[in-house]
Amino acid sequence: MDVHEMMLGMGRQALDASRDLVLCNARKKNVMLEEMAEALEARRREITDANNIDIEAAKAAGLASSLVDRLTLNSARLDSMIAGVRDVAALKDPVGDVISRWIRPNGLEIVKQRVPIGVLGIIYESRPNVTVDAAVLCLKTSNAVILRGGKESAHTNAILADILIESGKRKGMPEHAIQLIRTPDHEAVRELVQLEGLVDLVIPRGGEALIRAVTEHARVPVIKHYKGVCHTYVDESANLAMALAIAENAKCQRPGVCNAMETLLIHEAIAPAFLPAFAARVEPRGVLLRGDTAARAILPAMQVATEQDWYEEYLDLRLAVRIVSSVREAVAHINTYGSHHSDAIVTESEAAQKIFMQEVDSATVYVNASTRFTDGCEFGMGAEIGISTDKLHARGPMGLEELTTYKYLVQGKGQIRG
Repeated sequence: MDVHEMMLGMGRQALDASRDLVLCNARKKNVMLEEMAEALEARRREITDANNIDIEAAKAAGLASSLVDRLTLNSARLDSMIAGVRDVAALKDPVGDVISRWIRPNGLEIVKQRVPIGVLGIIYESRPNVTVDAAVLCLKTSNAVILRGGKESAHTNAILADILIESGKRKGMPEHAIQLIRTPDHEAVRELVQLEGLVDLVIPRGGEALIRAVTEHARVPVIKHYKGVCHTYVDESANLAMALAIAENAKCQRPGVCNAMETLLIHEAIAPAFLPAFAARVEPRGVLLRGDTAARAILPAMQVATEQDWYEEYLDLRLAVRIVSSVREAVAHINTYGSHHSDAIVTESEAAQKIFMQEVDSATVYVNASTRFTDGCEFGMGAEIGISTDKLHARGPMGLEELTTYKYLVQGKGQIRG
């Protein structure tokens, strides 16, 4: 069977499964999810063994340490992944919720109700935990899903998908509700995003090149997140100790992820005190600073930041630093160079907070907190299907509600339009 026929078959199977999933109530789906969590726990050794094969292959291929880190499922991450499945099971099922209801003067009752989107295609790189997160969120919302992970995590993705499919079916999950594309052929991705009438939505999770390639070839709707150029702005009124802790966490806690800080903006009034203290904290941790002229006047040893650095998603221990004269200059920089993902201000000024929150055009805007919290789990969603920097349908971390659409149910008593 060629790739076109294979993907056409998977799309048709997913469509059939989505129609069966609509008939599964919340209790039944939760039983499936609990079975999945127990199966993942019971087969940890198999998961770890498969993940070790992928890690060794990635190292042998010379993948960057940040990519190897994304690929790695250590014990703590396995615990978190399994807990995430149980968290999703415990969440309220949004399917069937009544968003609004009203009665027209002619007596027609109109109900706006949440329903599944249908069939989702999820394309992702490196992180094998996405296999589990995506599958369980789609199941909870009665969506069928076709998964395509990166070749660097092929062994891990395969065992995770097998466990989820086998355990879910034991509790009545429809056949083909979860499918994994197992061929490494890139043509499979092109075919997936062109399955008009079979796939309702594609969500790519990965680097900018992947997302642009998906968007270029897609004939079905795509929710995008090109990159995470996230900022922290330290205002002149900031508590110095708080600002140091927040900025260090935003850059260093896990630098290879999309919500890590890539540019640090500092008000000129506080920069002479803050920047040397910040450098003393992060440079021993391996952070390489690149600054504008004003920043290098304070720390001459810093590398020169070019215009391209303000657009850069480093995904490692590099950081661009710029000195600004006001909160509005910080906002202008973020809206010009940022990716509309996650941006933070550290300040004690209510006026500065208000300006920043109202004028920064990003999916998630923080006051006195690290950008690292832009995450479905941290937002109480149990897990996330991805983070959207689009403005239509979904924005920011996408949880259960973002995997639903709605329809209108209109109840009449013989009304006709005159």
